[in-house]
Amino acid sequence: MPWLDGVSRRAAVLDYGCGYGRTMAALAQQGFENLSGVDTSPGMVARARSLHPAMRFTVLDAPPTLACADASVDVVMLFAVLTCIPGSQAQRRLIGELDRVLKPGGLLYLSDMLLQDDERNRDRYARFAERYGTYGVFETDDGAVCRHHESDWFMSLLAGCAAVDTRRIAITTMNGHESAGIQILARKASSAHRFPAR
Repeated sequence: MPWLDGVSRRAAVLDYGCGYGRTMAALAQQGFENLSGVDTSPGMVARARSLHPAMRFTVLDAPPTLACADASVDVVMLFAVLTCIPGSQAQRRLIGELDRVLKPGGLLYLSDMLLQDDERNRDRYARFAERYGTYGVFETDDGAVCRHHESDWFMSLLAGCAAVDTRRIAITTMNGHESAGIQILARKASSAHRFPAR
């Protein structure tokens, strides 16, 4: 939350990949009033609406396309979303769409998974690298396809922004493993400069 201390509590905040609204609920507790969440999962959005009936949640019908006007959002939250998008081009399309809706000078708050250095992860990165064409992509036992990233990859995705701050964090995954993660707060240029063309 300290990264958002200087942001107006009336700022338009978009949580892309909001799940059941956990991050939005934390923001509301800090006084943020203009919160919107989008997710590809109708089940998650239904749960979010049930848990937080006063908040706005929308199902993404054609991700990453948003039903937001250009330059209409002050802050975008992108928490544990890129790990669910294994393809580099698909990640670039998402960042391009977020760039479209983010106001000049707006903030992008990204939190995601780094490449892990333990034997279990190195083995699965190597096993699936040829199939997916990217080291760091792997399949889980239940069939999900996930991606862990080099920190330089995030910086290349956000090349149209200025990094305000970066920090490494420890994340406990859904299956109880402790993993290395990264959080990046980036500010979109105030001029017409946009993220690199996809």
